[in-house]
Amino acid sequence: MKTILFFLMAIFATHSTFAQKSKNKTPAHRHYKTNAANYVCPQHADVSSKTPGKCSKCNMDLTLSKKEQMKRGVVKIYTCPMHAEVVSDKPGKCPMCNMDLAASKKEQMKKDVIKLYACPMHPEEQADNAGKCPKCGMDMTKMKHNNPSKEN
Repeated sequence: MKTILFFLMAIFATHSTFAQKSKNKTPAHRHYKTNAANYVCPQHADVSSKTPGKCSKCNMDLTLSKKEQMKRGVVKIYTCPMHAEVVSDKPGKCPMCNMDLAASKKEQMKKDVIKLYACPMHPEEQADNAGKCPKCGMDMTKMKHNNPSKEN
């Protein structure tokens, strides 16, 4: 009986030891994601790739999957001009070529949006939020019309 009990305890101890999750130190998570986008063929849903390219069946260009398109519509996206597979949610440098990451078209459009607040005395001083004019210290007021500094 003692032998069976000892044998069962040994099996339990061995199982408990090897069943635990590994506590190895993993490298710090970087905000750069290479090959993060999933590209698919518009005609062949079974053809996909982590990088942009051509469909192996019809030779059409692979496009971003619907999920990736929606994700890029919500998240700020920065990409490398030379390496389309390098995608980041923060501005910075490409880890492959050290070039500055460029803002997506959506982010560029956001920068061109009309400023909401301007100084009553200095209309060229504009801001996205309420605050003080850096020239005279007056409160910035909400603008009623299009941005006066932009011309169509």
